[in-house]
Parts: sequence; C-alpha cells; structure tokens
Amino acid sequence: MESGHTPELQLHLVAIENPDGLNIICGQSHFIKTVEDLHEAIAGTVPGAQFGVAFCEASGPCLIRHSGTADDLVVLAIHNAQIIGAGHSFVVLLRNLFPINVLNVIRCIPEVCRIYCATANPLQVVVAETDQGRGIVAVIDGESPKGIESDKDIATRKAFLRTIGYKL
Repeated sequence: MESGHTPELQLHLVAIENPDGLNIICGQSHFIKTVEDLHEAIAGTVPGAQFGVAFCEASGPCLIRHSGTADDLVVLAIHNAQIIGAGHSFVVLLRNLFPINVLNVIRCIPEVCRIYCATANPLQVVVAETDQGRGIVAVIDGESPKGIESDKDIATRKAFLRTIGYKL
C-alpha cells in the first residue's frame, strides 16, 4: 500500500440466482482441496446426491474450482461463485436433499471456517470490496417475520415435519 493511500471499502448486495428454488449452502473455507472435500462429504453422506460445488480460490491463480454430480448444478454454482467473487467462499447447490442431511459432515471438514447459510429461500449476499479483493460480510436469507405463530400454525409446523420424516 502506498504511503498516504487510504483504502476504500465498497459494499455490494449480490442476489443469488436460484430459479428452481434449490437448497443452497454458502460458506467460507481456506484451502484448495475444499472442492474435493465438499464433493466427497456430500456424495459419501447421501448416496446418489445431486449437487454442484464451486469454490473461489484466494491466492495463486485465483480460480473458481468446481465439482459435482449434476452438470446444471455445477454451472449454477460456478455462476453464483462468480457474482459473489469473494476469496475462499464456496457455494453448494443441492437437488432432492436438504442441507440438514449434509451440514454436520460439511462442518467437520477441517478447512471449512464457517457456514453463512443453508436455505432454499431467496438469498442475498452482502459483499465488501477493497483494493485487495472481496469478502462476504453477511447474508440475507428469505424475508422478515410477518407475525407470531398461532396454535394452528404450530399444529401445521408439527404435521409438516412428521410428513417429511424429520420428526416421529
């Protein structure tokens, strides 16, 4: 940095593209092997899983590394990683499985630093940009609350969780 140069900070709001309402996991990691570890973790946890992974390398060639089992999901993961453009960030897109099926195994990958969100809601990523590069500041996951659940809403929630097999 030049003497007397004051670094500038810009904030960007990036809308994640997800036309099919897929489940998305957005996180931060620190090593080039992340893309392979994410692939192995998901495929090893949910046999036949359909997913795409993209990881933004933060040094060296600074490439978007990618992998997955469904080409369309890999392409969409790459696109979303490009528009986020933050070093060491990753995007995982899941089809026909929920993040709850793979979050614990992803958290246990040694180089994963944090998971910002796991959602099928509309997603916006707040990105900070400086002369050095870009980083994820926060995510905006879905909408703000519109009220407090009633007894009927509680019964609906409980029935839904049992219908999809997450509660007995």
